Amino acid sequence: MSARDAVATSTHEREHPSDRLAPLRERDLLPADALAAFVVGSVARGWDNSRSDFDIYVVTNEEWETETCSATLMPLDPPRVRSEVFYENSRRWEVTYWLESQIDQMLAKITWERYAGGVFAGEILSPREETSLARFAHCLPLLGGEWIDAKYELMKQSAFRSIVVVRSLGLADDAAEDALGQLESGHLESAVLSARRALGHAVDALLESAGEYGSHMPKWRPNRFRAAAPEVLSFERYWELETMRDYDPADARPWVRSVLTVCQDIAMRVETS
Repeated sequence: MSARDAVATSTHEREHPSDRLAPLRERDLLPADALAAFVVGSVARGWDNSRSDFDIYVVTNEEWETETCSATLMPLDPPRVRSEVFYENSRRWEVTYWLESQIDQMLAKITWERYAGGVFAGEILSPREETSLARFAHCLPLLGGEWIDAKYELMKQSAFRSIVVVRSLGLADDAAEDALGQLESGHLESAVLSARRALGHAVDALLESAGEYGSHMPKWRPNRFRAAAPEVLSFERYWELETMRDYDPADARPWVRSVLTVCQDIAMRVETS
């Protein structure tokens, strides 16, 4: 059973997928040419609460356009995705409409040829593109399950994992260098902030190497850590560092050095391909 299927079974076992599409059909928000529809975000992973948005992606062949839709710019052709927002039972729903051609364009950006072409990993995908592709791994299919599985398989065979891991490791290394320089020059407060940034990027790389993507949403890092359960670093040790439990305001140096040691250990043990 895939991680996506496990989430669907454990979290939504009493709710049929058609029930999730009913609010869209009632508002004429489900196009006749829809190839797929799937829940993404915290709801799909079972991490939602009563204040969480209900996010759905709908994939079509024709661009969605109504008087009530809004558009978000994307580095794609066409250069936007459209969305509709409504409220159902006091919960905010957001439906984002993607063209299949836009999904294919994003997949075309993460080929192994592109990865090996010397392009800086952080410049291959925009944050929204990265987040959108990553959501295929843990979505809840409502319509077009075979289509979703096929695109997810293409993503798994691509360089996506390597791209994001290398990006995060590079950012962690940059932040660690900043922290060391600031430590040596006596700018301890700045060194602490840089060390915290290095830790976040290093842990993201560790989780991304295990298929737990989402570095642009650090609020879910603890959940992703528990889901990945990496052997390199225990959750308890990670959480000690994340919450700065051992930090001594009177002398920041030991804490900064401890964090940078962990970051270095992660960088040496994380696989990038």
